[in-house]
Amino acid sequence: MALMKSAQMKMAASCIGMVAMTAMAPPLAAQDIPAGHPTFEKDGTVHVPAFALPLSAFMSKEAGDMLKARAGMPPFAMPENLDIAIVRKGMEMVLSPSVKAMQSRYPADVANETIAGVPTRIVTPKGRKAVPNRVLINLHGGGFSMCADACAILESLPIAAVGGYKVISVNYRQGPEHRFPAATEDVTAVYRALLKQYKPGQIGIYGCSAGGALSAQVAAWLPQHNLPQPGAIGIFGSGAVRFANSDSNYIAAYIDGAFPPPPAPGKSPTPLMKTMMSYFEGANPNDPMVSPAGHLDVLAKFPPTLVITGTRAPDLSPAVYTHSQLIKAGVPGDLIVGEGLGHCYIYSADMPEAQDAYAAIVKFFQKNLH
Repeated sequence: MALMKSAQMKMAASCIGMVAMTAMAPPLAAQDIPAGHPTFEKDGTVHVPAFALPLSAFMSKEAGDMLKARAGMPPFAMPENLDIAIVRKGMEMVLSPSVKAMQSRYPADVANETIAGVPTRIVTPKGRKAVPNRVLINLHGGGFSMCADACAILESLPIAAVGGYKVISVNYRQGPEHRFPAATEDVTAVYRALLKQYKPGQIGIYGCSAGGALSAQVAAWLPQHNLPQPGAIGIFGSGAVRFANSDSNYIAAYIDGAFPPPPAPGKSPTPLMKTMMSYFEGANPNDPMVSPAGHLDVLAKFPPTLVITGTRAPDLSPAVYTHSQLIKAGVPGDLIVGEGLGHCYIYSADMPEAQDAYAAIVKFFQKNLH
């Protein structure tokens, strides 16, 4: 035992020495760096060599098959000055196969209804009564500019079917026609109307992508306007902070490709990103009503919060940062990170990882709505 401890101490000392020598060593010249190794600038910028990323051993077969199916698919690009109506129609067409798959696996009844002057969809489980004295508000994704139809269906149907919940999906105002805080105001109007029928703790709010960010913005907004918090919220495919130059914004751009990397200094964002950013034109990205994760005093008033992201998603960094900040603020909640999965992977009804997420979402609201 003594010999073993002595050997371990020598190994530890050797490792400490190697670290110290590395820290004191002068920087290597470019020609001395082995091929395939990253290089580091003095400002911390890392030059990453090209590499092949295989499927993760922890992914389901179905998730792997989805990545394999992307072989040969052209990258999505949007030309300059394309009419927003055409962009929205194109998004609906792209997601129509996913919508059909969701409707097949998770059938539900859908009806249109206007609440407090705001258009909504009422989604209820097919063939059975919804859970009494509970209601969920869904805030659809789409970059605050599109996807009011497809994303609403993809996010609402599985939760209504699996959990038996009545889900009200809010068709909130978006850019480029409208500006922040129009969407928050619409959701608040619907929430205020539901408070006439439900107790605050009987209501849950959730969304994916823009809808996830909006869920956080609503949770920041309500106490500021003397309204009680709902029983719980869900931030999926997003974080409680505006996208910035985070690790995942760059990494996901090159291993997933759903979104481009942040523009280089002095360069303009792509047309797609310009469209998605239009809603926040003129808004301060650090405003606590825009990015509450940067303000612990605001986060401390949040209800229990579930955060979902993926290891190949551009929202991984915002999601992880948000969860860390929630822990600091003393807010109970959970973080789910899908291995090898990209942005809003819960849209893929036939993937086991998505099905696991639906079950976790339902369980989370069952635990926290009262």
